[in-house]
Amino acid sequence: MKRWLKPLFRQGGALKRRLPVSIQLERWMPLLKHVKRWLIYSGAALLVLFICAFGFLYYLREQALPASAISQTSQMLDAQGHIIDTFHAGENRQSVPLKQISPYLVEATLAIEDQRFYDHLGFDMKGMARAAVVNVENMSRKQGASTLTQQLARNLYLTHERTWSRKLKEAMYTIQLEMHYSKDEILALYLNQIYYGHGAYGAEAAAELYYGKHASELTLAESAMLAGIPKGPKYYSPYMDMKNAKDRQRTILQTMVDQGILLQPDAEAAGAELLRFVPLGASKQAGTAPYFRDYVRYMAVDKLGIDERTMSEGGIRIYTTLDPDAQRAAEESVAAGIPADSEQQAALVSVDPRTGYIKAMVGGRDYRTNQYNRVFAKTRQPGSAFKPVLYLTALQEGVLTPVSQYKSTPTIFTYDEGRKTYSPSNYNSKYVGDFINMRQAIASSDNIYAVNSIMTVGPEKVIAMARKLGIESPMKPVPSLALGTFPVSPFEMASAFSAFANGGVRMEPTAILRIEDAKGEVLYEAQPASSTVVDAAHAYVLTSLMESVFETGGTGNRVSAMIKRPVAGKTGTTATDAWLVGYTPELATAVWVGYDKGRKLTPVEARRAAPIFASYTEAALSAIPPKIFPLPDGVVSVYIDPQSGKLAGKSCPDRRLESFVSGTEPVEVCGVHSEGDASGSADEGAQAEQTRHWWKHLKRWWSN
Repeated sequence: MKRWLKPLFRQGGALKRRLPVSIQLERWMPLLKHVKRWLIYSGAALLVLFICAFGFLYYLREQALPASAISQTSQMLDAQGHIIDTFHAGENRQSVPLKQISPYLVEATLAIEDQRFYDHLGFDMKGMARAAVVNVENMSRKQGASTLTQQLARNLYLTHERTWSRKLKEAMYTIQLEMHYSKDEILALYLNQIYYGHGAYGAEAAAELYYGKHASELTLAESAMLAGIPKGPKYYSPYMDMKNAKDRQRTILQTMVDQGILLQPDAEAAGAELLRFVPLGASKQAGTAPYFRDYVRYMAVDKLGIDERTMSEGGIRIYTTLDPDAQRAAEESVAAGIPADSEQQAALVSVDPRTGYIKAMVGGRDYRTNQYNRVFAKTRQPGSAFKPVLYLTALQEGVLTPVSQYKSTPTIFTYDEGRKTYSPSNYNSKYVGDFINMRQAIASSDNIYAVNSIMTVGPEKVIAMARKLGIESPMKPVPSLALGTFPVSPFEMASAFSAFANGGVRMEPTAILRIEDAKGEVLYEAQPASSTVVDAAHAYVLTSLMESVFETGGTGNRVSAMIKRPVAGKTGTTATDAWLVGYTPELATAVWVGYDKGRKLTPVEARRAAPIFASYTEAALSAIPPKIFPLPDGVVSVYIDPQSGKLAGKSCPDRRLESFVSGTEPVEVCGVHSEGDASGSADEGAQAEQTRHWWKHLKRWWSN
């Protein structure tokens, strides 16, 4: 165009003087045609460029962003919502909404990383220009200009290689992020994925790691310290170099002052504040209740079908039934119940009989040295702790009542049509030498009475009852079954006894209430499963009988002073195992002690289960007033004469109030001591029984 204009401008003055206007215009026509053509072509080119740019942006908007390679840390929470464990594939990452991150950390991060974050569209042109000038002046890359959006695009979707193709992809993803998400959403994504060192990704994990608190609880000083770490975790982590970390913190605070976010005195005060850091590796992320955690993970993966990768990287939340107070009481009771230098082991599992929720679980004395969970060990004989299953069967079948009698003397039993014999013996070969009833047999754990009972009711029916109570361990229909010679796990025992406490209804033991994915959508929710094993009347009568274990003459009497509430249970002792399985209306608990390799117990070692049970039960329920076991319909209580098993006459010296399923109570009055009417009606007896238990336990609880 220049070559066309030059001659015209050179000759323009002369032409103007010599030629008329019409001729002058004719001379300019070729130029005007060229200008017009140039304008048309340029406009068309700009239009095409605009259309292409618009189409490209539309394409980017409609194009889905690639799947992020960032994993999310999954969490396990107790019944109170506290985190008891986190698990992840090499990364500790916990996503939280932006509103759950301290405003101090948000402001500090923006001040040092991207001051114009809310003003630019993904690229900070002023920042890029400034960085270019600084880098040219220093002849090196002294300053970067990546925005938070660019950093997020790089961290989410790309590697950190320095290539033009990577930079082009980064620009594309940056534009897409800005088009798909709001500024607050981008900022939340950034703060949830940025690396803060020592395996912690995101503000929440970093706050837990460094300070043992939530990100929402961070102070100004703590936030300024954290905001400086992502620039170089190896250099600015307070665990690695406190001086560098402190200098970086003060730089950030001063930057916030320069931007008008803080006042100088506030920045100086925060910089001088002494921060308290959690010792590395000792934060809350270490978790609690390790045996329970292992069980929950097993249930989630193997039973509920949650994928292992989802467990480790999906950011799921598992809400459990664990009661932190009960768990603490369980761990402390086990620790205190066995000397520190002993090799003896223990297991404790506790279930709420009303819901089936597992409240506490201790699978051994030291998880760090041995991860084997003895709560599920099906190699331990329950001994006499199994007898309540037998007696419930006998009561349910109607072949025995609480006053049924057998003689406590050495006895040889024959079975299998007379082809086999069985000669049980009592502990330390102690026998009453006379007839005893079911209450006396349960309290003193008389083996002869138990074998007589199973021979009467039939071992097959006892096994059937055990199955209904949730005991799945192998058993054989032989007389020794009555004495707990077939191994049963503590978990099965606690589950079975929970049905006694819950009026004959067994609630399926539950550890996981709900599982949610990273978006809060429910992947699994527990549906209460229950089954009626026996009617409430038979369960109550058995409970009443088992309360005598903790009364005078009972095998649990030595710990009765430790428990200030109604409690029922049964001890069990073999050469290698010792148990106490018992319950209150709120908790059913199984405690086992012994050695892993079948080593025999000394008399002192065999007595450690009961104190652990008593200590735990009272501590776990310390904030709950004592409750009596509710009296259901179909139960009557009458005074009986223990010696004869008949209704007590007015002159019977040892009469006792006894509970029966209605219709099974004795009707004949004792005539041993004197003739006369029975002492008290059934209704009066039931009322007296309830009142006596209530006031006795209430006074004990109140006095302590």
